[in-house]
Amino acid sequence: MSIRPKYITFDCYGTLTRMRMGDMAREMFADRIPADRMEQFLADFTAYRFDECLGAWQPYDVLLKNSIRRLCRKWNLQYLDAEAQQYYDGVPTWGPHEDVPAGLSKIAHEIPLVILSNAMDSQIQKNVAMLGAPFYRVYTAQQAQAYKPRLQAFEFMFDSLGCNPEDVLHVSSSLRYDLMSADDLGIVNKVFVNRGHGPGNPAYRYTEISDIGGLPGVVGL
Repeated sequence: MSIRPKYITFDCYGTLTRMRMGDMAREMFADRIPADRMEQFLADFTAYRFDECLGAWQPYDVLLKNSIRRLCRKWNLQYLDAEAQQYYDGVPTWGPHEDVPAGLSKIAHEIPLVILSNAMDSQIQKNVAMLGAPFYRVYTAQQAQAYKPRLQAFEFMFDSLGCNPEDVLHVSSSLRYDLMSADDLGIVNKVFVNRGHGPGNPAYRYTEISDIGGLPGVVGL
């Protein structure tokens, strides 16, 4: 049986837009981190970014710089503000995963598409313009004054749309940022896009797809 929600809501970075944070860090720190330790370095960078999302809202450039400052402290590296700024400046240049435009185009004119992203307003529109489909609404952490996985971010989206958790199908490649919180809030219909950059857990009752090309089938299109 297919799902036909009032809205399909998406995480953007990682799920639709190809996330380049790890690629940038791998290249930038190649001369300072031994190759056999790089994966742990990138894992620590991921962990610090997640941790910075859990507190009070802060602008995304501040969040990134705090994450990199903590990362450098742990790894006994010099923190350079100009290097950290490059990550923030790079975000609007990132394009979508190859499967995204075709997958979205099969859905966009049947069900309104919505983004809820851990981004600043000044960043997100350039990324959305490259996704190849129209979006009904784009909500950011800046607007919500909270980053996912905080429930406040999702509540802002529900209030703005004038809908309830049962009205949406939420799509993400991240269990920790999106699907755990979605489940806590009572979003019954969830899709895990298994991009391979984070583990899933079927206890959170989602439909798993390998890419956005599988999404039309979930909603019967």
